[in-house]
Amino acid sequence: MISEQKRIIRLEQSDCLTFLQSLPTDSVDLIVTDPAYSGMNERLKLGNGRIVGQYSQKGTQNGKWFQEFQDSEANYRLFLEQCRRVLNPDTGHIYIMFDSYSLLSLGPLMRDYFAVKNLITWDKINIGMGHYFRRRHEYIIFATNGNNRKLRHQGFPDVWRFKRLHRAQYATQKPVELFQAMIFASAEPGFMVCDPFMGSGSSAIAAIKNGCHYLGCDVAGTAVSLAQTRIAAYKKTGQDPLQPKSVSLPGEKVFWE
Repeated sequence: MISEQKRIIRLEQSDCLTFLQSLPTDSVDLIVTDPAYSGMNERLKLGNGRIVGQYSQKGTQNGKWFQEFQDSEANYRLFLEQCRRVLNPDTGHIYIMFDSYSLLSLGPLMRDYFAVKNLITWDKINIGMGHYFRRRHEYIIFATNGNNRKLRHQGFPDVWRFKRLHRAQYATQKPVELFQAMIFASAEPGFMVCDPFMGSGSSAIAAIKNGCHYLGCDVAGTAVSLAQTRIAAYKKTGQDPLQPKSVSLPGEKVFWE
């Protein structure tokens, strides 16, 4: 386990492409991220946008909307190119989350840049909104940077059951356990973990719990400030102020709780 004095925790307010371009080549061991896709929100407009604000207020100061990643194919290819560049060819694993819309529109591009190994389903247990059928799951594509480095062991399932968060302080805040599962399966203590869409910092808390270094960015200043406060509180008290009841068990139990 790395000491607090030697642990690297770097957070920046930046868009994902600028941030990734600033990182040295082959400098990251693991990428875990949940991009703020624009496709589903722009085309399906579930609940008139009430998840993250009214669509009529998108981008305005009074709106609750966070700035999305414009996920055209060209833009997404730039993102994947930079992810591949920064991932260490010997150790690099990557987990990218997808909603059902982005999985169909952008997921296939992953094979042009990485060796795709699995499609993981996150069962959120509690049902959410829907367009016709109501949604209870999201997807995660797991891939390597062309290397043969294995997971911690081969007994992990490809369906993960973690309750989605209700009334979280940050829109679209994901459970820490979700990122713990990714990091525990693929990282060793001292690995460098990167999240170019860190939001409220759930991935950062998971990285710290797993003894890893962490690089993260978000385009929203409010998200970066919230993540900084959250991480400082966790390092000081051992309690996560944004998810006080998150599971802290080591080992594969993180997949089952």
